[in-house]
Amino acid sequence: MMEEDSPAAVDVVMKYATYEEFLDSQVTRLDLSYLEDEELARQLVELGYRGSGEVIKREEFYSRKAAAEQLLLSRRIQAPKLASANKEITEPLLRELADTEEANRTGKMTTIIFIRDRNSRQQEISGYIDYAHRLKSEDFEVYFAGKKKLLPKPSDLSYYNWENQTCCSNNTPNFQLITNHLEGLLFKSKRDRKIIVVDPKAQSYGDNTTRKEIKSDKYIQVIAYRHSTRRKT
Repeated sequence: MMEEDSPAAVDVVMKYATYEEFLDSQVTRLDLSYLEDEELARQLVELGYRGSGEVIKREEFYSRKAAAEQLLLSRRIQAPKLASANKEITEPLLRELADTEEANRTGKMTTIIFIRDRNSRQQEISGYIDYAHRLKSEDFEVYFAGKKKLLPKPSDLSYYNWENQTCCSNNTPNFQLITNHLEGLLFKSKRDRKIIVVDPKAQSYGDNTTRKEIKSDKYIQVIAYRHSTRRKT
């Protein structure tokens, strides 16, 4: 027996506009040739004497259909608003951020962005950014619109100013920072407890983690670490 909100149940009731169409889908050519009466064939399917699938009564069909439509509507309503939507984005880092924005907002992915560049004072800075956390704490419309440049801040996972030696490190809702004298800087995902390795010479960057170096004229260096998470939100 299918649950009313299962994918299979949703597919069945949404595939057919009316109960009669559903009954017709269960009637075989052999049934029609034998009975020679389409309405009788439908009635036999409804009673469970004919048909190749699950028996669904008329009231149950329309009840499931209404529930499925409500489920699909609620999913559309719950879909996150994307700051990158309807924008023409060509800069490589912003393109990466746009491509992974929805996954980071919904929790299917958490991305760590390493950026090395110069601040407004022309001081060289670098740091690791928890993209999903920044998305929740900042309005990214200004970044995707090109009005503001994404740079590391002292409140990010890590931050270092190469001129005045200011160094900051923080845990975020998604990652715990681990300092290891053998493997260097590591990040532990709070969602699935997997370790993300950011050493460029590492043989592996961790389970479910990929490393992508992004070439951009806007930055000295950019690297994205995409971590796919198992937990759904």
